[in-house]
Amino acid sequence: MLRLLLLTALSTLSFAAAAQTPTADLSSCLADNTSGKDRKDLAKWVFLAMASHPEIRQYASADAAAGSQDTYKVTAALFTRLLADDCARQTQAAVKDGGAVAIQVAFQSLGQLAMQELMSNKDVAANMGAFEKYLDKDKLNKALAPK
Repeated sequence: MLRLLLLTALSTLSFAAAAQTPTADLSSCLADNTSGKDRKDLAKWVFLAMASHPEIRQYASADAAAGSQDTYKVTAALFTRLLADDCARQTQAAVKDGGAVAIQVAFQSLGQLAMQELMSNKDVAANMGAFEKYLDKDKLNKALAPK
């Protein structure tokens, strides 16, 4: 139960848009018009961005940085295709309704989908749970127990 709770907490992003809003329509369109490869490309871009943080940089290989320009080009083409071609109508409606924040919210939803795909890999799931052996399970079980 603890593992499920932790994985759910780590993989869930807040999604402020309610169903049937222009932002939700855009989110659905983005999801419907991306393949597994597209979502992995998006995750690669996020990884490279996070790997540039000074406290994280040491954990990323030089090879990852070398491929970053190609990743940026692929990501730019993906964003352009989704917003200007595949989901142009939904993009315009979402921006009219919610401004630039609507685009951010819609891509957060797509990012969540991409992370769920990555986390379904057995190696990723094993690494996400690798810290469990260091948990104070008694203390956590007390905290999670109904009172």
